[in-house]
Amino acid sequence: MDRDELSAWLRLTLAPGIGRALARRLLRHCGSSVQALFEQSPADLGALLNPAQRAALLAVSPAQRAAIDTCWQWLQAPPPGLAHAVVAMGDPRYPASLLATEDPPLLLYVAGPASAFAPGQALFPQQRALAMVGSRHPSAQGLLDAERLAHELGAAGLCIVSGMALGIDGAAHAGALRAARAPDAGPATIAVWGTGLDQPYPRRHAALAQRIVRAGLLVSEYPLGTPPLAAHFPQRNRIIAGLAQGTLVVEAALASGSLITARLAAEQGREVFAIPGSIHAPQSQGCHALLRQGAKLVETAQDVLEELQGLAPQRPAPAKAPAGPPETAAERTLLAALGYDPLGLDELVARTGWSAAQLQAALLELELAGRVARLAGGVFQRMERG
Repeated sequence: MDRDELSAWLRLTLAPGIGRALARRLLRHCGSSVQALFEQSPADLGALLNPAQRAALLAVSPAQRAAIDTCWQWLQAPPPGLAHAVVAMGDPRYPASLLATEDPPLLLYVAGPASAFAPGQALFPQQRALAMVGSRHPSAQGLLDAERLAHELGAAGLCIVSGMALGIDGAAHAGALRAARAPDAGPATIAVWGTGLDQPYPRRHAALAQRIVRAGLLVSEYPLGTPPLAAHFPQRNRIIAGLAQGTLVVEAALASGSLITARLAAEQGREVFAIPGSIHAPQSQGCHALLRQGAKLVETAQDVLEELQGLAPQRPAPAKAPAGPPETAAERTLLAALGYDPLGLDELVARTGWSAAQLQAALLELELAGRVARLAGGVFQRMERG
């Protein structure tokens, strides 16, 4: 994309009062050429635009000029080993799965390793991507499940798509980055942002973003400099769902953005998966609602791969981490008493008959071994590593 074409795209997408739907109608009217749009006479544009919209489209504000300069500089000077691109509708690199959705973005700002942008290289994965989303405040077990499943599915050849939010999203990206992949296997993971790509959010994931951009892709429809605005994140979810052939919800409350992503995936005719959890856990209620609506129940990575037949090459399952020392009889007794729901110390005293001091010592041993997690509020939860 040269500077003139970039300028035309940014003028269109940044023009006030010109939304995505109207912009697509304008492009169809001009044969999909964004530069041809600005060669139309005011009379021709008047057939599609009201006077205020026409004036906004034809004007070039100082803010638009600054955005064009900033974006052009970003495209010309990526950090060593990386590449930046603005991929517009009509570009051969634009993801076909996203183009097939009801409301595809006009532009995608993309950053990743320079090798991913080589001529002839498919920038986005074709027919082998899975979205993984979930709570920003997950349980310890939910985080572990997300990271493990992303690792196993990544090793099987799937690209993991998520939103780089705290909680499940971050664990999914991290698990995908751990998976061993062939050099030509495409991006390990795609992080879809609700901000400009020069505005990492949340700040706590700035280091994660640096890892993703060297082994996967960072993607946003928002221009550089766009701050985190609440309205952008639900909009971002349609891109997460649109880039993937299915969406897996790991943990989600009933009022959760993850359910928006799952609904969008279902509306696009794509698979929806959910992991069940405790009937007492608020983080499981959204997943249970999805399961009642027909989502596929997931316990292992194989459950996903069997549904997405043909999307991933058959590869050996990743080796499991070495097992720790065997549990003692007392530890087995405590784990059985703990079950799989979070419990407080008083309840464990009642179930085991042990003293509080005995329980604290045994729980600490299991916590250090990664078999028990200490949660907020002084409760404990059993952990399963699969």
